[in-house]
Amino acid sequence: MSTITQRHQTAVSRYFAAWNASGEEELTAAVAAAWAEDGGYTDPLADVRGHERIAALIAATREQFPGYVFRPSGAVDGHHDIARFGWELVGEADGSAPVAGFDVIALDDEGRIRSVYGFLDRVPAPAPVPSAGA
Repeated sequence: MSTITQRHQTAVSRYFAAWNASGEEELTAAVAAAWAEDGGYTDPLADVRGHERIAALIAATREQFPGYVFRPSGAVDGHHDIARFGWELVGEADGSAPVAGFDVIALDDEGRIRSVYGFLDRVPAPAPVPSAGA
């Protein structure tokens, strides 16, 4: 049985604020607000710990997908210090969502993220590599 609290909702809102932050200063502040100082982020493509590395991962992802924002898909589900939620990376211009996934977060006593375990449900196919004779 799940018990969604304001604590879960606030943590997830801060998480999305970090992923959607624009500019280095805003990103640094958003990561500090969302994650515990020694917090971590793990998905199939990354495994980082600490504010600087999390911010660098987010910045690199945002560079790869300019004009896209992370949005929740569905409701937050949680109990104790754990919450789970779905998300999509949505194009602001056309509404396309080439990337989607599901994350599970663990919170510390202050409601900040200790760890994120991310799962990628939809990822764009890599661009084809041109043949040598092309």
